Formats: sequence, C-alpha cells, structure tokens
Amino acid sequence: MVEIYDPKEQDEVVKKWFRDNGSAIVMGLVIAFGGLFGFKQWQSWQISSKQQASTEFEVMSELLTDGQLDEAMSNYQTLKDEYGKTPYASLAALQMARARVEAQQPDLAVSLYRFVVENGYPRALSVVARERLARLMLDQGQPDEALSLLNGVKDISGFESRFAEVKGDIYFSQGKNDEAVAAYLEALDTLEAGVGDRNMLVLKLESLGAEIPEDGGQS
Repeated sequence: MVEIYDPKEQDEVVKKWFRDNGSAIVMGLVIAFGGLFGFKQWQSWQISSKQQASTEFEVMSELLTDGQLDEAMSNYQTLKDEYGKTPYASLAALQMARARVEAQQPDLAVSLYRFVVENGYPRALSVVARERLARLMLDQGQPDEALSLLNGVKDISGFESRFAEVKGDIYFSQGKNDEAVAAYLEALDTLEAGVGDRNMLVLKLESLGAEIPEDGGQS
C-alpha cells in the first residue's frame, strides 16, 4: 500500500518553505496588485476572497472528517474553479486525494494529485503532491512512470530526503539493489531533524545488507 506520512510531519516541511520564501511571495503580490487597484482595494479584495475560500475549505474538511467524500467533492470543485490559484485549492486537493487513498480509491486520487503538481501554490505544495503521486504510481505498479515524475522537477529544496527515499523504493521494486542503497543513503544524508523516519530508512538499508552510517545527531 501507499506509504501515508503523518500530516503534521509533512506540515513542518511546508512551514519551513514558507519561512524561507513567504515574504517574497507577499511582496510580489503587493507589487502586482498594488499598481492596478491600489493597496487598500487589493487588501479588501484579498480579505474577502480569503474568507470565502476558507469557508469552503473548512466545510470540505468537516465533510471529509465525517467520511462524506462525495459530498465534499462539491466544495472542492468550488475551490478548484473559483480559487484555483490559492493555497486553499491546493490544500483541498491534497486532503481529498489522501481521503480517496485511505478509502481504497487510489484511481480517484491521481487527478487530484496531478492538479496540485501542475497548479500547486505555493510551490512547496506542488512538490509534496509530486512525491505523493509518485508513491501512488509505485503502489499501482508503475515504477518507471513514478521515477520519471520525480525526475521531472529540479528544485526540491526541503524535500530532498523524501524524493530520495521514494527513488530507493522504486529501485528496490525493480530489483536494482545497488541503486536502492545509494538512494536510501542519500535520503539519510539529507534527512532533517524532526522530519522523516530515520529508523525506517535504516531498516530498508539493513534489509539490503548495507552498512549504516552513524546517526550524526539525527533523531
């Protein structure tokens, strides 16, 4: 089955990306909209739009919590159609995809992940979706397609360990043990403290008879 990470753990990766890049995003929006409408008009529009998108997202999340996936699709579709360039649409697609996978409906999760891969905002969410979709493809017996998807992006800052581990899983499924070991070692080397599962990587390496490097302070 697809390996589903703790969402709180993945959130830390996304939050780190926001800390590194968030101010630039805000400044770019201020410059882009400020020249057209003036800052106050832009600010008013932003607040109203954000509130509407937030409401749709909250309702969708509650429906998913109650297991009403089909009903939640209506709210997701609104977010996608009307607020497709906002983080709410990307987060909603990721939540809906996760719910489909957990409900044993992986085929319905593919298009949701692809939407975020192609349209995700901010960029960090697109990278998250790419990694999750690659895992899903591997689980569906498409290792070549999964590897191609992972190799289709250059900037994966903050997600290097995730991508390397999935590549290791892909190589292992193809019987390419040497490549799998190299990928798992790379995942260990780029693993950040508090993010990811070092013990799982160690188990994968041990199962392949690989020498395990010292912890180096990771937990």
